[in-house]
Amino acid sequence: MTFEQFAMARLPSLLRYAVVLTGDRDLAQDVVQEVLARAQVRWRRINEADSPEAYVRRMVLNEYLSWRRSWAVRHVHSVGERLIELDDARGGVRDHAEGVVMADVLWRRLATLGRKQRAVLVLRYYEQLDDDQIADLLGCSQATVRSHASRALKTLRLSPELMERIPAEEKS
Repeated sequence: MTFEQFAMARLPSLLRYAVVLTGDRDLAQDVVQEVLARAQVRWRRINEADSPEAYVRRMVLNEYLSWRRSWAVRHVHSVGERLIELDDARGGVRDHAEGVVMADVLWRRLATLGRKQRAVLVLRYYEQLDDDQIADLLGCSQATVRSHASRALKTLRLSPELMERIPAEEKS
């Protein structure tokens, strides 16, 4: 597979992944663009890997976690409507206004997380990776992954008044 074929086929997926990591579509585009520029130069070696897509996704994660992007992560804006743009696994939002409010609250809470905590949640719940795989990607122990996840989830817990807005079938 050529680099151009890979980039055309995987660009939407890489952008969605980066948007979930960064919380900002513009920053996600910057991250993916930078990663793809570096990947093109190294494409022969990347293409020989067991999974070129996994390799490039790791490059996206590393770019997000890098110190060069730390200033941007601290300035994540509330983008509730952008969260709705992501494929909603529940089959859609019942009330658009309610969905925007809930998404805005979630993005605000996600913005308070540290980069590694946010990365752990994205890798666990968006990428569906287990603790061992996440630990390998982040270069830490499984216990550290569980600690990051626990602290992040504690930060994200919804207040009682917001829990009343969530339909019963979605609480479980």
